[in-house]
Amino acid sequence: MNKAQLIDAVASKLDISRRSAGDTVDAVLDGITGAIISGDKVSLTGFGTFETTRRAARTARNPRTGESVAVPAATVPKFRPGQALKDEVNTSTGRKRAAAKKVAAKKAAAKKATPVKAAAAKKAAPARTVASRAAAAKPAAKKTAVKSTTVKAAAKKTAAVAKPAAKKTAAKAAAKKTVAKKTTATARPAAKKAVAKAPATKAVAKKTTAKKAVAKKAPARKR
Repeated sequence: MNKAQLIDAVASKLDISRRSAGDTVDAVLDGITGAIISGDKVSLTGFGTFETTRRAARTARNPRTGESVAVPAATVPKFRPGQALKDEVNTSTGRKRAAAKKVAAKKAAAKKATPVKAAAAKKAAPARTVASRAAAAKPAAKKTAVKSTTVKAAAKKTAAVAKPAAKKTAAKAAAKKTVAKKTTATARPAAKKAVAKAPATKAVAKKTTAKKAVAKKAPARKR
């Protein structure tokens, strides 16, 4: 948690604006800082104590180069947690560890149970598949039967409609044949009459030609 997150937590806890919470946090930190700078201790009962200690001059070693570095004496701020804070941290840590153990145990149990469930599911899958296929086949068989019945009914209707049509067609053909026979019978006497008239016309034409020839041959009479 950084300072901004701490301000948000204070604002949410006290139900105040973020600006007011920021001012409050700054005031607390400034008060602690000023007190320890002046050499006083800041003791917060149940939380801890802020104080300063004097560190003497010493010689340190640079971890990268290995060279010796002289560290001068300094005043170092120090925080000592209170017993209540220690107990709370330990209790909270213990609770978190117990919760983590429970979660891990649940996950392990779930992993162990997963193969058993998977095996049971695999065994049950073929039976379900067969049952589903049989259930799917029944409606298909019903639909096929209905379709075949419908086709048969349509064929019967078509046959029933086609028979009268065929009878009508046959009747029309018979009527046409009768009309053709009557026409032929009527045409034959007319043809015979025309043939009989033709020789008579030819004979008349011959007689007329003979008369014209006699008229030309007769000499003219003298007056």
